[in-house]
Amino acid sequence: MEHVLDVYKEAYDADYPVVCTDESPKQLIEEVASTSIMPGQDARVDYEYVRHGMVNIFMANEPLKGKRLVKITEYKTKKDWAKFMRQVAYEMYPKAKKIRLVMDNFNTHVASAFYETFTPEQAKRLRDRFEFIYTPKHGSWLNMAEIELHVLNGQCLNRHIATLEEITSEVSAWQNHRNNKNAKIDWQFTNEKARIKLKRLYPSISG
Repeated sequence: MEHVLDVYKEAYDADYPVVCTDESPKQLIEEVASTSIMPGQDARVDYEYVRHGMVNIFMANEPLKGKRLVKITEYKTKKDWAKFMRQVAYEMYPKAKKIRLVMDNFNTHVASAFYETFTPEQAKRLRDRFEFIYTPKHGSWLNMAEIELHVLNGQCLNRHIATLEEITSEVSAWQNHRNNKNAKIDWQFTNEKARIKLKRLYPSISG
């Protein structure tokens, strides 16, 4: 935890950007009955709907720069994650010397994913672009990508969406709008505050 918080405290450096990444599922739902409303009426959602399976939302955001990349995939396998990381490396940060990647300990978030997806030469080049920084077990709340996913769900995905194409289009529009605003996250939790609020987690030293 303290290592993650130390990284968050560092000043912005374009050569070594701090990028938080996470993923979240989204149910695709089609409404059966259309709901028309009159001016002044509250919106109504019919209780009948059809499920069309799940999609996965990959999120990468750079809190100090107000920059993010979102990708919708059918699955969240190692190969899906590896391909998303390639986008982060070569589309978001082609000139960065090292991308400092904050993420949880999910079993797909490993360097072996690169070697299972790309040639050994490509995998090695991609692995060398990153410094992996893992949040502690049961400490995924330290990942600021969770905050960004919460904003995405509240502003864009808080309704029924039926198809992969539709959700991809909606999320792309949200991403562009939020990037144009340079929307940043003002992270205030520090090691000093952790040692007070989470005192029970620290060992007790006598003498």
